[in-house]
Amino acid sequence: MRYQNIFALVGAASLAAFTSCSDDDLKDSGINGGEEKNIPEWCYAGGQLGTTFMATSNAFEQPSAAVENQGLFQSFKNGEAIFEKPFMTNASGVRSGLGPVYIRTSCMHCHPGYGHGKRLPAGQFRTNEPDNGCLLVVYDPSTEAYVSWLAGMPQGHAVAPFKAPVDESQITVEWHEATDDWGNRFPDGETYSLQYPTVDMPESAIYVVGQGYELPQDYAVKLESTIGIYGTGLLDAIDEADIKAQYDLEAKDGYLPNGLNPAFYADGQWTSMYANAVQGDGTKYVRRFTYALSRGPLMDAAGANAIWNITNVTRSDRRYHYLDGAGTYALYSSKDPEVQAGFDEYLANIDPTRSHPEWWDGDMEQRIYTYLTSKELPVEMTDDEYTDLMVWHRGLAVPAVRDYDDPEVLRGKELFSEIGCAYCHRPSWTTGEDNLVDPNRFFTANVMPRYPHQKIWPYTDMVQHKLHMESDIRTGWCRTTPLWGRGLHQRCTGSATADRLHDNRARSAMEAIMWHGYSPKSDARLSVEKFRALPKADRDAICTFVDAI
Repeated sequence: MRYQNIFALVGAASLAAFTSCSDDDLKDSGINGGEEKNIPEWCYAGGQLGTTFMATSNAFEQPSAAVENQGLFQSFKNGEAIFEKPFMTNASGVRSGLGPVYIRTSCMHCHPGYGHGKRLPAGQFRTNEPDNGCLLVVYDPSTEAYVSWLAGMPQGHAVAPFKAPVDESQITVEWHEATDDWGNRFPDGETYSLQYPTVDMPESAIYVVGQGYELPQDYAVKLESTIGIYGTGLLDAIDEADIKAQYDLEAKDGYLPNGLNPAFYADGQWTSMYANAVQGDGTKYVRRFTYALSRGPLMDAAGANAIWNITNVTRSDRRYHYLDGAGTYALYSSKDPEVQAGFDEYLANIDPTRSHPEWWDGDMEQRIYTYLTSKELPVEMTDDEYTDLMVWHRGLAVPAVRDYDDPEVLRGKELFSEIGCAYCHRPSWTTGEDNLVDPNRFFTANVMPRYPHQKIWPYTDMVQHKLHMESDIRTGWCRTTPLWGRGLHQRCTGSATADRLHDNRARSAMEAIMWHGYSPKSDARLSVEKFRALPKADRDAICTFVDAI
């Protein structure tokens, strides 16, 4: 990719660096004609070490000053190539090892423009289209837990002779109109539209059903967009004690009708923390990543997991396939006559030296099952490649606030706090020592970009809340999404709409706000009622501010 401006944002040097911007960048950064100005602290979204003043279509792709300061730029570029390029089904060579079942061929397929996914059109669900950054969430509606007979991130592709766990050609997405308590109308007469997606996945689309397996439970399917990846290193640098203090504050305040998720926090204590007892030692960490808060520190969070389970490319710490927890895919694939007929040809590519006799000798059904469930698969991604990818992941900078001297942006910033949005979308945090930890015990601090003592402006409290939307996210609990950089989504991805919220249902900041107040039970209902009461100019100012940060 093309790096247009890389800033060593340290002290007074930061202002001098702005003079190297292009005219477009200067305009977007609020620095007109090259004239240096005193930029407000709140415009440094990622702090001095994590902010880029790039505001073009490359805005989400920039390395942070920490990458440069620590001499990690080449590793960052290497990791970027791993993110961008597709993996292949060959068993050796660059980016080899795709499959035997997989979700996408590259990270870029889930994160167009390095951001989050784009809004899906109605029709067939196709993961081989690069703009589709959405995943299928298949769960038991009675418990809201993921079903056990599909992987948590269901796979729609396979390398022959294996067959995909779900047949995407039978899965469709449909959009529906929703009407809120106010008839989708503001008191002054302005109207708006609200839409939400539903997914249809018939049982015939499920591979194990076709092989004679009876599903042990009912299931439902929803869409969930990928999350943004820029700036996650900065969120990782927030001290656990400070996140705990935020939970304590919100519990004490009692402002939000749904309280805090008791699955994670109750009576002033954590009820669940993240731990890795497979590769790690089981040490517990505060949950901070994904909508569901399913992950702790970044080095063992969504990106570290996705580079393995999206492509099913093994590495030294994960020498096994990503499959369903119940073992149904391995069981029924081993019994499939078509899989059995092609297995030897497939295996000759995977194990040409026959170094795993248990995959070659004996009953065919047992051989296939042994291969699919093996914990000693060949390593397909080297440790250096994995390290480079995570340097890139932790090293992505956050775009600075745009148009910070625009009176409408400043008015919107003031109103954003006045009506209560800043309670959940907490504007700023200060990072701690950033003594990097890895629950997987793979990485050490000296090989990663670090961000100690940075005041950052992500606009999130790192806590889950409930909005009670129509066709809501699974469980209804969703971590407050960081707002930084979201206003550049369309510019960076080429999307026709703003694509906000967990399934990209909101086509603008205004629609996202109104979804927050859709239900009287929503934690954000009071703020949205205040938003509705504002004159149109003030409502527009809030949306302009949200798009600027």
